[in-house]
Amino acid sequence: MWLDEADGFAEIFKGYLPYYLLVALPIFIIMSPVNPVAASHEFSVYRMQQYDLHTVPHGCRSASFNLEGRSLTSWSTSRHCVVARIQDITIEQFLEIRNKAGALLLVLPKNDTVLTKEEKEHIQLLEMAMIQQEISAPVYFAQWTPDFEDILKDLQHSFITDDRSGTALEAMFKTVSSNGYQIVVSSSAPQKLESKSLTLHGKLAGRSGAAQTIVIAAHYDSAGVVPELSQGADSNASGAVAVLELARIFSRLYSSASVRGGASLLFVLSSSGHSLNYFAIKKWLEEQLDSTDASLLQDVSFVMCLDSISSAPSLTMHVSKPPVAGGAADNLRTLLGAPVNHKKINLADEVLAWQHERFSIRRMTAFTLSALQSHKEPSRSSVLDTATEAGARHLAANVALIARALAAHIYNLTDETPRRQADADSEHAALYDEALSVEESSVKLWYNYLSSQSRAPQIVTTNLPNGGVTGALERALSRYMEVTVSSHAVDKREPEYTLYGPTRATLYVYSVKPAVFDLILTLAIAAYLGLIYLALQFFPRFYKEYTNILVGRQKVQ
Repeated sequence: MWLDEADGFAEIFKGYLPYYLLVALPIFIIMSPVNPVAASHEFSVYRMQQYDLHTVPHGCRSASFNLEGRSLTSWSTSRHCVVARIQDITIEQFLEIRNKAGALLLVLPKNDTVLTKEEKEHIQLLEMAMIQQEISAPVYFAQWTPDFEDILKDLQHSFITDDRSGTALEAMFKTVSSNGYQIVVSSSAPQKLESKSLTLHGKLAGRSGAAQTIVIAAHYDSAGVVPELSQGADSNASGAVAVLELARIFSRLYSSASVRGGASLLFVLSSSGHSLNYFAIKKWLEEQLDSTDASLLQDVSFVMCLDSISSAPSLTMHVSKPPVAGGAADNLRTLLGAPVNHKKINLADEVLAWQHERFSIRRMTAFTLSALQSHKEPSRSSVLDTATEAGARHLAANVALIARALAAHIYNLTDETPRRQADADSEHAALYDEALSVEESSVKLWYNYLSSQSRAPQIVTTNLPNGGVTGALERALSRYMEVTVSSHAVDKREPEYTLYGPTRATLYVYSVKPAVFDLILTLAIAAYLGLIYLALQFFPRFYKEYTNILVGRQKVQ
């Protein structure tokens, strides 16, 4: 009876479906991932800065790639995309990757507030090194996510290197069994962006029509190795906020003819800051000084530029030549109690050090007030330049210091004058303090607003004058005075700078096995299919012999 059942079992192998199941199912089981959802990821990534300054290329020149992901210690050829945390890569490793690797993907810190001072300085120096020259390989930055953290850990442990391998067998087994990642960015080729630089200016007229003019200026864009993540809280959202707050304070004083100062105040906000050699302010000066009507800048007492004033509660006066003793600039320095940092203008440099140098070149007395000690501070162009509570406090304190010093200069007062008058006229002293008081809530609001978004040249200069950050600053400044917006186009034949896009893309990460696994899997499948073929070919003979043996035993019985 059970022999009849064996015949029925043999009939199963005569159908087609079992053959396919025997061949296909094991292959599908081997090749399928344990978790199909984790087999692919999609991330928003941000392309490295790309621009030309005086026809000299800077930054990343490529956008698309499809490469195998590797860690800092396991990559070797141009077929690899190096994936690493930005705080882990050294400048020497970056230079090697720039020359040999196919692409670079850097993951930003999860929380930059927990970084040590040394780690922050390292990241800022790395950013400076990255932007100095052009890079042919695509370079992208990504914000930290748990999925990225898992990918980084997998890449660090998936490939055994000589310094981490125990035996050759261990290295081979680890290489075959590990999971790899194929990293893909499909983006349009880099293209030139049509952009215009913008300058906003407004004036508070003094008592006399022939009075001298004091210029208060700042650039409001930011610079950084990643345009989309260039928030520039200190450099230079702080300077732009200071101009707005000083405009509010002195508009109240100048609103009454009885307390209006003798000097006129000219407030200037411009785009295209230090990364583009202060192109906007250069063109604005050409328009104002080289025209037939140059009354706006006819009699300038001094130009005070504000740059990066929220990183410390103290200020330094940066000058191109020492202020004349007893002059207006020297008087203001005394009232501020600020040390002087003297640096001559070097026209051979690719970019000027400070914005005031643009005015100094046109033979104006100019200086920059900054909390930074040097123009070479890497924090001026860093993704780590973000808004902080301490920064908002320092900004409010420095604006209050500048307002009091400027008012003392305009009204020919000293710091002691209001206090000496307080005994005789306490009401007058109280009004003086109230008039120069800083609205800390407004300062913090504008500081956080400007720092909450990118103000890189690729973004600011492509917005319309009445839109984006430029429009918001124009509307704010218009509350206190009449504002004029000037637009400056780049010479198409000999452009001083050229900006490129795109600035962001979508990155796809696919979980794959390494190439050696594909080779071994191919050999295993071939061997498996060979065994199946032999089994199918010899099964009828085996079955026949097996049944003959059983029939012989039954006859014996």
